[in-house]
Amino acid sequence: MFQNPEQVLLIASVILFLSIFAGKAGYRFGLPALLLFLGVGMLFGSDGLGIQFSDPNVAQFIGMLALSIILFSGGMDTKVAEVKPIASQGVVLATLGVLATTFITGGFIYWLFGLFGKYVTLTFPESLLLAAVMSSTDSASVFSILRSKGVYLKERLRPTLELESGSNDPMSYMLTVIGIGLVGAGETGNVAWNIFSQLTFGSIVGIVFAIVTILVLTRTNIVTDGLDTIFMIAAVLFCYAASEIVGGNQYLSVYFMGIIIGNSKIKNKNILIPFFDGVTSLAQILIFFLLGLLSFPHRMPQIILPALAIVVILTLVARPIAVFAIMLPFKSSIKQCLLVSWAGLRGAASSVFAIMVISSGANISYDLFHIVFMVSLFSVAIQGTLLPAASKKLDMVDESADVRKTFNDYQEESAITLMRMFIPEGHNWVNKMVREVNMPTGSLAIMIKRGKQTIVTRGDTVIHAGDNIILSVPSYEPAANEKLEELHIEKGNEWCGKTIAELNLPPNELIAMIIRGNENLIPDGKTIIEEGDVVVTYK
Repeated sequence: MFQNPEQVLLIASVILFLSIFAGKAGYRFGLPALLLFLGVGMLFGSDGLGIQFSDPNVAQFIGMLALSIILFSGGMDTKVAEVKPIASQGVVLATLGVLATTFITGGFIYWLFGLFGKYVTLTFPESLLLAAVMSSTDSASVFSILRSKGVYLKERLRPTLELESGSNDPMSYMLTVIGIGLVGAGETGNVAWNIFSQLTFGSIVGIVFAIVTILVLTRTNIVTDGLDTIFMIAAVLFCYAASEIVGGNQYLSVYFMGIIIGNSKIKNKNILIPFFDGVTSLAQILIFFLLGLLSFPHRMPQIILPALAIVVILTLVARPIAVFAIMLPFKSSIKQCLLVSWAGLRGAASSVFAIMVISSGANISYDLFHIVFMVSLFSVAIQGTLLPAASKKLDMVDESADVRKTFNDYQEESAITLMRMFIPEGHNWVNKMVREVNMPTGSLAIMIKRGKQTIVTRGDTVIHAGDNIILSVPSYEPAANEKLEELHIEKGNEWCGKTIAELNLPPNELIAMIIRGNENLIPDGKTIIEEGDVVVTYK
């Protein structure tokens, strides 16, 4: 089809432009952007404009690299302080939850397709393989949909979904590999040893490469400014390949690497985080476009009914059973369980694992790829579209979520920091003009959010109670031996309910600020620390 490299580049750029425009259109009309990326891929595929791309090995290579970037970026965005209280729950969801979902879904598929054999008849190993491919959830899809609607989840749901999704891909990958062996396309070997080695070596490789990367960035001058992003990409790919070579789980490796680096103080983090956010979006576009490109729409009518049946089983039976069985013992509410069940979208990982099955040469008696395609399509279209509404209906939306970045996000480099300051009733700035208030040195009020109104401030702008003032303030640049840290005060924390004077802090440590809801408190010795506070300490 293509006569020269320029044509390839032209088509590739057009595809990217269309994907971006599709994302914008999806946002405007209330459709998940990922759904439209699938559509763009189908448009350019064999049944559309006729791009002939059918090499599953190349597709698998591209998909696995893209998925590794997504998982690394997800790890970087995971805050250990937020995840720690729900770590046990998240890990159990990502392991036993995936296992339970696989066997429940596989059992239902085997029974259902045996009952309606005129569509397709599956053996039990084939049913388990299909279920294993679809057992992973996709938090990147979930949060891209929620972000587009300005929805922020509360009650620790965000870290729960982040941890589950980031750590369930390795489990789903292992089950898929075992499933491929069960249908005769590979060797299962010693299953127990395979699982142990993948988890052990994968964890070790991820931790080691994270430490090495941090040391290179903080203790040497090897990486000059401007090359940080290139170095990090190279480190992620090296970690992925090294884990594969030693028999570890490469997805677990890059995820662990991302968590450690994301929670460490490294140079140019304020550049790296938004860079990987952008690369993750590109990786998602690539995977969903690739899924659409490899599909043949004319084959789909015959598998619509089986795919719909699987979606119903997976969404309304298997996933809820696994989630409720695991989360209720951790004292999660019914509403939390319902939302986590509904947020189990099938997306990037399932697509990559489906391509992996095809490239393995597995002798399966059904069109696995197109069934997974249809399940992903229905999952994103139905679950994804209704997710924001479901979050609001279950009262799981945090309306007071603060949009500012924290010290843990961007610690080092920006010359200024944007901060939102809430003005409560009785504040000494109320009914004063901006030029009359005593602003912190070097700060500037650039905008006021008043209800649904946005006001660009001038010197004579009057401040009202209930205003949110957006301040530009100079970033603090600590000395080498100084450090700012955030402490999230959870229920049961020894500081909870105590005044600062009662804490008996070391002489070199003080509490610089307390973030309480929409308020920033400059504390004194009588200030009482409350549950839910974010305490900023200076050492």
